[in-house]
Amino acid sequence: MEPRRSKHPEPPGTRRPLAARAVRAWPVAAVASGAPSTVHALLTGGDVLRSTRAAATVAGGAGVIRGALVHLGVSALWTGVAAAVDRRWPLGVGRGAVAGAVVAVVDPGVVARWFPAVRRLPQAAQWADHVAFGALVGAVLRSTVDGRGAVRSSPAGRRPARVLPIPRCRAWR
Repeated sequence: MEPRRSKHPEPPGTRRPLAARAVRAWPVAAVASGAPSTVHALLTGGDVLRSTRAAATVAGGAGVIRGALVHLGVSALWTGVAAAVDRRWPLGVGRGAVAGAVVAVVDPGVVARWFPAVRRLPQAAQWADHVAFGALVGAVLRSTVDGRGAVRSSPAGRRPARVLPIPRCRAWR
């Protein structure tokens, strides 16, 4: 049997390794995807850290630190799943958002059955967080800028219309 080849159109060597892109996507999505529920809590006068405390109950405890660690672990898991899916079906922002909605069915939808603190969270805000998470992961996985600021070929195999030069400093190297 012939090994499966990636559906990505770039020649070998022009794309960052999958693991490197996933590691770059994970913290961005884990931190920024909480914006919808944070805004919801601020607008409704709710507790901004309520979802973090609820996440701690998944690990059998309480507290913001434990909740943050659970959230980072769950985010790492779903980022890895999204990166694996991206290998076969390139995500991007739109497909990433759909993937985030699928995660929302599993995370707060199914898992919340066993954890009352998670079940009591505002569902619309949680869904918005998950959709934002997927969109952010998809955006970073499809990004045409690598970790050092260099432009690599875009997922469609063409370069952006115009790239502004960024001055380099020896201290950045």
